[in-house]
Amino acid sequence: MLHPFAQYIQALGRGKSGTRDLTEVETEQAISMILGGQATLEQLGAFLMLMRVKEETPAEISGFVRALRASVTLPESFPSVDLDWAAYAGKRRQLPWFILSALLLASQGIKVLMHGAQLQVAGRMNTPDALNTLGIDVSASFMQVTEHLSQRNFAFMPLEVINPELQRLLALKQTLGLRSPLHSVVKMLNPAGAPASLVGIFHPSYDDKHQAAAQMLGDGNLAVFKGEGGESERNPDTACQVKMLMNGNMTTEIWPAVFEHRHLKDKEMNAVRLRQVWEGAEQDEYGEAAVVTTAAIALRVMGHAASIVEANQLAQEFWQQRDRSFLQKLSTA
Repeated sequence: MLHPFAQYIQALGRGKSGTRDLTEVETEQAISMILGGQATLEQLGAFLMLMRVKEETPAEISGFVRALRASVTLPESFPSVDLDWAAYAGKRRQLPWFILSALLLASQGIKVLMHGAQLQVAGRMNTPDALNTLGIDVSASFMQVTEHLSQRNFAFMPLEVINPELQRLLALKQTLGLRSPLHSVVKMLNPAGAPASLVGIFHPSYDDKHQAAAQMLGDGNLAVFKGEGGESERNPDTACQVKMLMNGNMTTEIWPAVFEHRHLKDKEMNAVRLRQVWEGAEQDEYGEAAVVTTAAIALRVMGHAASIVEANQLAQEFWQQRDRSFLQKLSTA
């Protein structure tokens, strides 16, 4: 008797003339079976790699995300969140300046939930490691997430806390040697159901797909763009196309480059510099622009600014007026 999961592999693997896309419902069913342990290891590897080679459609992404969201069970007392921030890629050319962007918003009373995975990838700085360098605790439980959001308007929730099985599936990259579609769609998890989300991608062709999938999911406000290193971080050296949902409606904005020249790779990648720049002990032209313009995109998608210019101005005001002792307060809280 044919295994129940085999139908999805058959649909994806019948060759050039027979292969077809899965429907949103089929994809949701397939991922639910995977998360529920109803697919064999052989089927899991075949499904993920066939989907990766074919590349996901918006309907398939939506199905992935529906299944992932359904697998998350939050405590009834879990607090509301203003902004969902995915951080899964890791940085290797520039420091994770987006952390300061998120903390800048948090210092202004905006509750930011950042989530990501601690994946061992050579040459990349993971967000949890950078936060640890800053002395900012990573939440180890739902209770700690609640405490951190209450105390500092910011929390980083590791994927292993949200869903250990999903963390295990992402870690299969070390076995398969390639990223799977899960590495992309998990960025749309939005575990707390925040009204606005930031999603950074590496491959530009995925912005349209994520935007369309978010609309299919009924998400209200989302900004997806090619981020530096694949993270939700604006690269101020280049123009940035931001695909957005604003109150459920699709729109596209082109954010102009901040600089006429390109900055070199950060050879040291010392996360201590994040604190030094925040506190004003050191200046970094690129870093400060990345912090401000990334925060500006978040303010824009949250509806705090009516235009690109207004969003950049507001973010710049936040940066100039920031509490320079804020990071110290977080590390001692």
